[in-house]
Amino acid sequence: MATARRVVPFAELGRQDVGRVGGKNASLGEMTAHLAAAGVRVPPGFATTADAYRELLDSHGLRARIAEQIVRLHDGAVLDEVGAAIRSMIMAEPLPAGLRTELVSAYEQLASDQGGEDPEVAVRSSATAEDLPQASFAGQQETYLNVRGPAQLLQSCHRCFASLFTDRVIDYRERMGFDHLAVALSVGIQVMVRSDLAGAGVIFTLDPESGFPEVIVVSAAWGLGETVVSGQVDPDEHTVFKPSLKDPALDPVIDVRIGAKRKKAVYGEHGLTRTVDTTGEERSRRVLTDTEVRLLAEWAMTVEEHYGCPMDLEWAKDGLTGELAVVQARPETVQSRRRTTTLRRCRLTVTPGQSLIEGTAVGEAIGSGPAVVLDSPVELGRFPTGGVLVTGITDPDWEPVMKRASAIVTDHGGRTSHAAIVSRELGVPAVVGTGRATEVLRNGQDATVSCAEGARGRVYAGLLAYEERDISR
Repeated sequence: MATARRVVPFAELGRQDVGRVGGKNASLGEMTAHLAAAGVRVPPGFATTADAYRELLDSHGLRARIAEQIVRLHDGAVLDEVGAAIRSMIMAEPLPAGLRTELVSAYEQLASDQGGEDPEVAVRSSATAEDLPQASFAGQQETYLNVRGPAQLLQSCHRCFASLFTDRVIDYRERMGFDHLAVALSVGIQVMVRSDLAGAGVIFTLDPESGFPEVIVVSAAWGLGETVVSGQVDPDEHTVFKPSLKDPALDPVIDVRIGAKRKKAVYGEHGLTRTVDTTGEERSRRVLTDTEVRLLAEWAMTVEEHYGCPMDLEWAKDGLTGELAVVQARPETVQSRRRTTTLRRCRLTVTPGQSLIEGTAVGEAIGSGPAVVLDSPVELGRFPTGGVLVTGITDPDWEPVMKRASAIVTDHGGRTSHAAIVSRELGVPAVVGTGRATEVLRNGQDATVSCAEGARGRVYAGLLAYEERDISR
């Protein structure tokens, strides 16, 4: 019997292939096959299949050994010990020979199609339970950018497989009720867009805060897009009014906010990436023109209409060609799951006085507790349930801490940062992009975080009284 294909080009995939290549890669295939004619540009690439991952797990009893570690976790073993043990076992098991051969062959074909040798590619994980309408894995598995050459490609793919068992991913699957061994992992390999020489960002086809469906929100920062998603920068933010997009004579960009953009991710000297400071001129200048914002918004609306639901996309601009591209698309998972028959409203019932710090409000709730200033998510033991998490930025490693928090406050990040996305999913109020919360707030200081006063979120001293009410629409 012929062995199932382990590697498939995006052009041969579609959204019906989520079980085969995960949500991320299925969506890239869907856009490649069906939206190119509408002008939506997606960089070419290919994906490994779930069967290839299962072939790895079936090597030398690896699946059974992983199952033993999961039993240990349920019996009370420490999460980081279990995660480290599973990842070590996966990395110690060589990739099956057939998968290695097919990966290198597909990479060489991609190089030939691009007219070059050893092209730089992005290597992204795509879990079969990822980017579903009922769950957002929010970039929890690993991504590697500026990967070049067969050896680096194989190593990055192997690391992606192991990242299905990082502590944060294990914790998330436990919380969401996913069977650890039922979820498979596909790896997407996509030609890099040289956004390190230009910019990148995120698009929501509704307002990510209020859920208002008649706008598209485009975030933009210099360099590779990982700084926007992770919240390392405060990006530019453009709000586009959908009805105006339909009339070429109208300007659909109804609001532009220039972010600080103090950092950018660029290519590293010896491969992969590094983060550097931006110049003063870059900080004050917009990444995108109104014309580019309009084009991205038109593409986003095309994608939304094709999928029939609100979407969350990532885009990149090539600094060599000036071309824009969509590099990821997934269903928006927070506002789309909100109950439409009930609104929860919070308000302070006392006069708060002067705020200690302010930033962008995420959500419309209020939370309070002792402030806990953390530099690293490994300090989980220091964080009490119901505390106010105060940190510079968050990434998926922070999610076990974020689950315990009554509120979250960060120095950096905007409405599309990791902290903002996950706080909405958890229903926890967050104030992001404060600039210096980690300097202003003290460990153990009682604080009240209010996102119930409009677009600005405020942190007040003390445990202030507030009320919550559910209002039927």
